[in-house]
Amino acid sequence: MGPSQSSLITLSLITLTFSLSSILASSSDYTSLVFKGCANQKFPDSTPLYKQSLKSLADALTAQSSAAKFYKTSSGDGASAMSGLYQCRADLSNDDCRGCVKKAASMAESLCGEAVAARAQLNGCYLRYEITGFRQASQTEFVYKVCGSTRASGSGFGDKLDMALGEIAKGVASGNGGGFYASGFQSVYVLGQCQGDLAGGDCVNCVKTAAEKAKSECGGSISAQIYLQECYISYTYYPNGVPNNNHQSIPSSGRGKNTQKTVAIVMGGLVGMGLVAACLLFTKSAFKKKAYTYKYGG
Repeated sequence: MGPSQSSLITLSLITLTFSLSSILASSSDYTSLVFKGCANQKFPDSTPLYKQSLKSLADALTAQSSAAKFYKTSSGDGASAMSGLYQCRADLSNDDCRGCVKKAASMAESLCGEAVAARAQLNGCYLRYEITGFRQASQTEFVYKVCGSTRASGSGFGDKLDMALGEIAKGVASGNGGGFYASGFQSVYVLGQCQGDLAGGDCVNCVKTAAEKAKSECGGSISAQIYLQECYISYTYYPNGVPNNNHQSIPSSGRGKNTQKTVAIVMGGLVGMGLVAACLLFTKSAFKKKAYTYKYGG
């Protein structure tokens, strides 16, 4: 039996379980899944309006993906209201962006079922949706990592990596790429992108945070992908120099062994006034009295 209308939704430390399957190293595998994120809470079975809102939201996002690399919208009213967005890689064609978003929407539904919030991260795009009032994570919250299994050998790797990662922040700050940057610097190919509605200074801060995370989490790996809530970066080291025909904007780390990592973090957002607002939004819902949890995995 569900809680009374005055039940409060509490926050707690949660554990994110990461598991990654090997990803093909082809630059054409932009629809390959990197990870998924599914909320533990499900839509109440007795409220089909949620499913209608989700379908309308997915249709609206997919419809825009052939014309824009980023789009954010909402669907439904009242307790069944939902918001969602997608972000395509800036170097994808319009057709590829649409194909990626369509696949992401399908994967989010099939992998997360009737979860009240979900994220499907593919190599070329990601799609995210959540019920109105769901907890809001910080822009730089650490979400997922992929560290290449091969370690760099020889001297000079650390210095080259530092300089190359520094170029990402400069690139997204230039304003020419709309929060996207991809280029070879010395022997390192780097890429970074921010969510479309992340302002210039916040975008720079986000990719800088991701770059530091890459160094601390992946150490001497010759390749890495770091995903934060609203930006991500990747790098690949080529000891003999970045190939002239390199268009590896689709990162190919993750060749090798499957990896698993469990991290305990605090999900941000529903505290203080935010908690009160969230409780008001959900007083008529049939959710069980338990903290929101968000599980990520490959």
